[in-house]
Amino acid sequence: MGAQAASPSLWQPATNAARVGGWDKTVGAVTKAGRDQSGRGGARTRIGRVEAVGGRGIDREIFQMARGGRVAMVKETAYYDILGVKPNAGPDEIKKAYRKLALKYHPDKNPNEGEKFKLISQAYEVLSDPKKRNLYDQGGEQAIKEGGVGGGGFSSPMDIFDMFFGGGGRMQREKRGKDVVHQLAVSLEDLYNGATRKLALKKNVICDKCDGCGGKKGAVEKCPNCKGRGIEIHVQQIGPGMVQQIQTMCSECHGQGEQINPKDRCKNCNGRKIVKARKILEVYVDKGMQDGQKITFHGEGDQEPGLEPGDVIIVLDQKDHDVFQRHGNDLVMKMEILLVEALCGFKRTIGTLDRRTLLISSKPGEVIKVGSLKSVRNEGLPIYRDPFEKGLLIIQFSVKFPPYGWIPSQDLTMLEDLLPPRQELMITDDMEPVELTEFVSEQHRSYRGEVYEEDQKPRGGVQCQTS
Repeated sequence: MGAQAASPSLWQPATNAARVGGWDKTVGAVTKAGRDQSGRGGARTRIGRVEAVGGRGIDREIFQMARGGRVAMVKETAYYDILGVKPNAGPDEIKKAYRKLALKYHPDKNPNEGEKFKLISQAYEVLSDPKKRNLYDQGGEQAIKEGGVGGGGFSSPMDIFDMFFGGGGRMQREKRGKDVVHQLAVSLEDLYNGATRKLALKKNVICDKCDGCGGKKGAVEKCPNCKGRGIEIHVQQIGPGMVQQIQTMCSECHGQGEQINPKDRCKNCNGRKIVKARKILEVYVDKGMQDGQKITFHGEGDQEPGLEPGDVIIVLDQKDHDVFQRHGNDLVMKMEILLVEALCGFKRTIGTLDRRTLLISSKPGEVIKVGSLKSVRNEGLPIYRDPFEKGLLIIQFSVKFPPYGWIPSQDLTMLEDLLPPRQELMITDDMEPVELTEFVSEQHRSYRGEVYEEDQKPRGGVQCQTS
């Protein structure tokens, strides 16, 4: 007999991108062959139809996968796919996969990946427990939710992380509240001389009457509706063989995960555990600080039970100055001088940001051109944290020319004799003399508009007549 063609693999991976909270995860899929096929060693494998279930997993007929001589019976592979392991993976492989993903997507490292971190934690919680894993392999995620083992709820992702690393993980630290950012307007004088500002804030602080419990001792109970998770999960069918899971805030506890009997609530905070308080911060603006520089008050953010307070961050906002512009540690200003000063020398004064008066001058015969730049050393901004060193004071000059007719025509020859000679021009017959006039920008725009309007008028000529 001739050689038989190799039979197709019983496990044919495909890709089905299921969108989970903004996360594209590739999940395994199998094609439906419509009949039973025999694997090696007589193991019979049913190729089942695969469909994404609400972006959360795969709902398929029970099938067998032959891997290295071992047969694993599973109904869904979503949790295996989330951790990136095969359904026959051992405990060590599952732990290794969780460790890598948990460290990568921990909220401290990726604050925007909370949903992804939660899914990773749920998958590990199920697959690391032999009883839950066996239940999941037989009945899928629905079996877990129906409370087959230890109730249907999932633990907190942070609790799972803490238990896994035993408090010694490199990212293990207290949960932290949000930072609060405020802008503080400062003048260039403030940044030159240094300044102290007082900033009044209203912040949340833990209630001192109930010590952040919200009520009497023992009055706080876990919400029975959401089992302390603060969320509710609703499942709805969106098509044949397709269901969708919707996660919403718990309607009973409003996302708190706990309830307090109204009669046992703290009278000071009404069970909210926090109260508003006024806080005054003294902000020290050091010499040479930059526009946009941040001043951080660690731990001065809003307080919340179980959370380390965040920081209050002050961002400096430099206001414009009438005379100076800042470029790094240099100060730049413009100065207009007369033509006689540009040619014969000048003396001018400059008022500094610390109220001193500088005297600057040019040597007689030193010509100051339009746009010339001159600098004064050590009269710019102080260097931050090195205030005895300063940048440059840079002066850009412009020259004011005298008006038309300022000198009698008979004196022009005398002036010309004093100035460097002009360049002689050879005039030829093919040159066309034109009149040079003052340019007025408004007139220029008006002319262009008239030309444009003329172009829009209909041309003369024969026109069709309509009845």
